[in-house]
Amino acid sequence: MSSPKKASPRPSSILSHMLSHRRWWYFCLSFILITWVLTTSLTPRRFRFRVFKSSRPTGGPRPPPVRVVEGDLWSERANEVRRAFLYAYKAYQHYGLPHDEVRPMTAEGVDDFHGWGVTMFDSLDTMWLMGLEDLFYDTVEDIDGTDFYMDVDEHAHFFEVVIRYLGGLLSAYALSEDPRLLKLADDLGRKLLPAFDTPSGIPLYGVNTKTGGIRNGGRKDNSVCLAEALSNQVEFKYLAHITGKSKYYMATERPMKLMYGTENIMYDGLLATMWNVNTGKSNQTAFTAGGCADSAYEYFLKQWLLTGKREVNMRDLYVRSANAIIEHLLYVTTDRELLYVTDLQDGEPSHHFNHLSCFLPGLLALGAHSPLKLSKAEHEKHTWAAEGLANMCWTIYGDTKTGLSPDSFNMQSVADSERERWAPKVAAWAAAGRVGLPPGVFDAQREWRPERRAYAPVSDQYLLRPEAVETFYLMWRTTGDEKWRERGWAVFKALQTYSRVKYGYTSIRYLDERTPFKFDDMPSWFFAETLKYLFLLFTDEELIPLDKWVFNTEAHPLPVFEWSQREIEQYNISH
Repeated sequence: MSSPKKASPRPSSILSHMLSHRRWWYFCLSFILITWVLTTSLTPRRFRFRVFKSSRPTGGPRPPPVRVVEGDLWSERANEVRRAFLYAYKAYQHYGLPHDEVRPMTAEGVDDFHGWGVTMFDSLDTMWLMGLEDLFYDTVEDIDGTDFYMDVDEHAHFFEVVIRYLGGLLSAYALSEDPRLLKLADDLGRKLLPAFDTPSGIPLYGVNTKTGGIRNGGRKDNSVCLAEALSNQVEFKYLAHITGKSKYYMATERPMKLMYGTENIMYDGLLATMWNVNTGKSNQTAFTAGGCADSAYEYFLKQWLLTGKREVNMRDLYVRSANAIIEHLLYVTTDRELLYVTDLQDGEPSHHFNHLSCFLPGLLALGAHSPLKLSKAEHEKHTWAAEGLANMCWTIYGDTKTGLSPDSFNMQSVADSERERWAPKVAAWAAAGRVGLPPGVFDAQREWRPERRAYAPVSDQYLLRPEAVETFYLMWRTTGDEKWRERGWAVFKALQTYSRVKYGYTSIRYLDERTPFKFDDMPSWFFAETLKYLFLLFTDEELIPLDKWVFNTEAHPLPVFEWSQREIEQYNISH
């Protein structure tokens, strides 16, 4: 005998059942609403679950469209760089956020720059230039509301925060006109100002963005690098201009005034590497154009260009220092005739050369391309030095098996190093009739054998650094020579072969090995500089015209402007 079938509930019975349990529905809805309110109000923005697209200001500029012309070699290469950027940034976004950087092999977040998410700030303008509009505005949403908090016993590295965070915000604002970015830049600039509160006005190494406390970074004599003292003017002068706040200009101009006279021009136009923040002077005799000084020399020219060529003190400082670098710091190896820039200690060259110094040929090329009113002889020397040094910066890539450059070198030298100084060699070449190219200017043949390269690596590691490709970009834009694009493409291919890993791109070591060692590091400058300069190098359209924009030392472009009459009078800006 079969069991009787159970009657299906009538619709009215279902409704009655639901109504009888309505209090549970009310409870669930109330719980969801309260949780949503608390989450969105108390949780930092970067942790929030995003339901809607981030807001976009209306009426502002839009990033350039993504153009990939089928069959166009350079368009396709530029798109390859864009894909590399997306590959690396998506990995950071997924595994690194909200930390500063992501380890590209282990997918671990790491905080090297105060935990505010430096990769986001450093990447914004690269996204814009690459036409990645959605990613740009999503990232603006991620950083909006950042308060730059730190514990009372911590101190932000003033130099690094200025060039990465503040420079990134100012550039992204200049490109997009998004008011949220200006608000953040103004807030950060205000919190950094106490660093200038020293007897000389030279900013101290560290500043607490909550309390305003400052410290010297552990140096006993209250000294800072020349670059730390004089690599904030581009950012703070632009911030003063767009906010109308004189405090930014007055603070950043004060250390510059120490340089305008002749008292502190230590060695025929060269400036000492370390400076005392109390006295505003240096009592040592070490000179370099590399790390610890590089961007100070860079900012002499770039301040003049950024402010509409108004501040002639900047121009004069640049010309004098560039001439001194060419005269005293450039040397040529006996074998292979490689031109390089080195350091002086008590008048003696170290014959040490750093990858960081590969910014210099690009700077000299930019200066020679600008209306500096150089004499004919000066213009020739600046142009030749740019070409020769840029060729050297390619040689240190092209010689290795990986096609990537070590970070520092000892150059071949002789006992009488004066015989290898470049300036006298050029003078002798000119006196002999100028046959062929000047010494050290031509392209060196690739050398596979390390013992015959005329240099030996001291630090045999490639740190994803941008200085060489920065120079390749500036050389191409100022000379039109396609070889610089091809060299950049070779560097990018080497990156794809040896540095690309599961979660981005990593620094590598042992560059003449078939399988170099990878050490799990992807610094934010890779997004801000290396990939940006490669993308611009492969893009036919000049997205950042050199007569209308100036790159800060972290490759964040800022627009050229002119001081208003009110600013000239209020800031006491001289012709």
